Amino acid sequence: MSEGFRQGKVYVQGRFAGIVSENDEGYQFAYDPDYLRDNLPAVSLTLPLREKPYQSHTLLPFFDGLIPEGWLLEQIVHNWKLNPRDRFGILLAACRDCIGDVSVVPAEDVK
Repeated sequence: MSEGFRQGKVYVQGRFAGIVSENDEGYQFAYDPDYLRDNLPAVSLTLPLREKPYQSHTLLPFFDGLIPEGWLLEQIVHNWKLNPRDRFGILLAACRDCIGDVSVVPAEDVK
């Protein structure tokens, strides 16, 4: 992956599940091999467990669906001075503590 692309670490119930990232073709989600080995729950029904990464020209619908809507989205964009068209940037900024059992943390924030 080229330098400058952003990545988010995806957690399910606090357990590291994989990496969602930007790439030359758009976006990708890849499960962590340890997560697959332990046969833990899939991130979503639309992203069943598999070794091959998921690719999409647009942000994968499951991750796009984690992003807040309406008034809350407006507040996030305004307060954090984010581009409202940068859905991946909003995902990384706003989905550390989502409703549900999935969270996304910018990779550079995790050591």
